[in-house]
Amino acid sequence: MRIEEMIHRENVNEKKENDNIKVYDKNKEGFPKRMTYLTGMPHKLYVIGELPEDNVPSVAIVGARECSFYGKNTAYEYARFLSQAGVRIISGLARGIDAAAHAGALAGGGKTYAVLGCGADICYPISSKKIYEQIKKQGGIISEFDPGAEPLAYHFPMRNRVISALADAVLVVEAKEKSGSLITADQALEQGRTVFAVPGRAGDALSVGCNRLIYQGAIPVWEPKIILEEMKWDKEKAEKPGVDEEKKSLGLASEDDLVYSCLDLNPKTLIQIQEETGLSSGKLLTSLIHLQTIGAAREVWKNNYIRCENQRENQYQFI
Repeated sequence: MRIEEMIHRENVNEKKENDNIKVYDKNKEGFPKRMTYLTGMPHKLYVIGELPEDNVPSVAIVGARECSFYGKNTAYEYARFLSQAGVRIISGLARGIDAAAHAGALAGGGKTYAVLGCGADICYPISSKKIYEQIKKQGGIISEFDPGAEPLAYHFPMRNRVISALADAVLVVEAKEKSGSLITADQALEQGRTVFAVPGRAGDALSVGCNRLIYQGAIPVWEPKIILEEMKWDKEKAEKPGVDEEKKSLGLASEDDLVYSCLDLNPKTLIQIQEETGLSSGKLLTSLIHLQTIGAAREVWKNNYIRCENQRENQYQFI
């Protein structure tokens, strides 16, 4: 053995020990059963944390890196809902939809798993560092690449097949006409997984991929419980509280209630909110300031607002 190889192996072993990286061999116990019967799977998986349980439902949520605020919030809320239902969330840690899905799963109190296109000991992208560290404790970081492996471009199509293989179903939230998420969806179909897609507005570049998937036979999802129904998973404990229950828990005054009820995951302008609520400019701005102060609303860009939830949004920031 060459000296360079010995040094490399020593460095890898050191990384395994320091980062508590476990190695799972395809031909040995512990390797995910979902993957054992599929062709083209990696022979090893490096894991920080744990692997998703074989007998627990799991959904991969994927989408565009350069997504809209609506897309991020949709991925977050769908992942949170499913997480609360006991579904494991799989994604790729990339900025945009992936990071939002992981954050939503963590906020829902469930487990989430990030499949990387680099070594499991490397957080890529660095913008997901906070989520990466939390996933180690509340799920697992997974890679087929040796510790220390750099995030090379050709690694990511490879990791996409692992994302879909670890899941029972794949949900695409936003995707352009040519997108890595569509590669994941194609691989999911080849692996016998169910594919879901969130419909988008006609003409929007970020909606083309999802709308085309639906045209080709993917199941359209306009609310997360559809996934539970289609997969025949228990949805009793995942029923999302209605707006009235949310308002009651927040203890909002009547005018704040009105503004909060008007807001949703899609950003609305001041003019839209005023038209829907009928409030004067002064009262509307007062309510919006209060809702932002308690974390129930957010100004995502100038004079455009969305609904959010105080504790979760503060703990798992992704926008």
